[in-house]
Amino acid sequence: MGRAAERTCQTTGRRRPEKERPAVWSAYGKLLRLFRERAGLTQQGLADAIGYSVEQVASVEQGRRPAKVSFTEAAERALEAGGALRVLQDDVDRAKLPLFFQDFALLEAEAVSRFSYDPMLVPGLLQTESYARALLESHFPPLDEEAIEQHLTARLARQSLLTRKNPCVVFSCVIEEAALHRMVGGVRVMREQLERLRDSVRLRNVEVQVMPTKLAAHSGVNGQMVLLETLERRQFVCIEAQGIMSIRSDQDEVSEFWLRYGMLRSQALHTEESARLIEHMAGEL
Repeated sequence: MGRAAERTCQTTGRRRPEKERPAVWSAYGKLLRLFRERAGLTQQGLADAIGYSVEQVASVEQGRRPAKVSFTEAAERALEAGGALRVLQDDVDRAKLPLFFQDFALLEAEAVSRFSYDPMLVPGLLQTESYARALLESHFPPLDEEAIEQHLTARLARQSLLTRKNPCVVFSCVIEEAALHRMVGGVRVMREQLERLRDSVRLRNVEVQVMPTKLAAHSGVNGQMVLLETLERRQFVCIEAQGIMSIRSDQDEVSEFWLRYGMLRSQALHTEESARLIEHMAGEL
């Protein structure tokens, strides 16, 4: 992958038209139906066996609705599917993400290190459910409830990356202090979010630094960035703004961003100072 690897997509965040529903949802549904019929069950019979409504079973089989992890686990047990449904779950979850974000999510899932500078918001991997929901509910044009739930489920599912064991992911983020003052969802939601940030650094593979607002100029003033390195030591830089994602892998370009991020870390508060500041901010709410 070189300069031609730059991929830019744009999405309005609206619900997918019927014909654009992800192919993996349809494939999962067909497989679910095959196992159900082999088990001699009707849709109602499967619904009763796994504790879901018949409408939900029908929607998943028809590819109109993605299966959640709890649905898949229940169906695996009831149908003795031997892992055939479970192995599709990551792809089903990833397809819930906005279109522009899916290429990035694939790379992120392969990462052994993920470094980011986040000037506006708490990074998605450290967001609480309430914080993430408040952001999705403030989207414009507005998202319908089904789209909100799908994006929320996918965002929370990505957070398993933080506790993945094989391979473990080194996660480091520099968050602009101003982002921690933004009252996303109100006082209660923001207090909970700050407490999550405070607690997240107890994970040995997670490091959080705060960039103080009083530092008027620094190497990140041009905007957000995410740096990824895969198990094969391939490096990427990903930049997102207003629903557009650019992914670059050119060695010279990527090297400049890694140098820039190194400077950012040296300019930000160190981890202990950052933890004390976050603790203080949470206590003031």
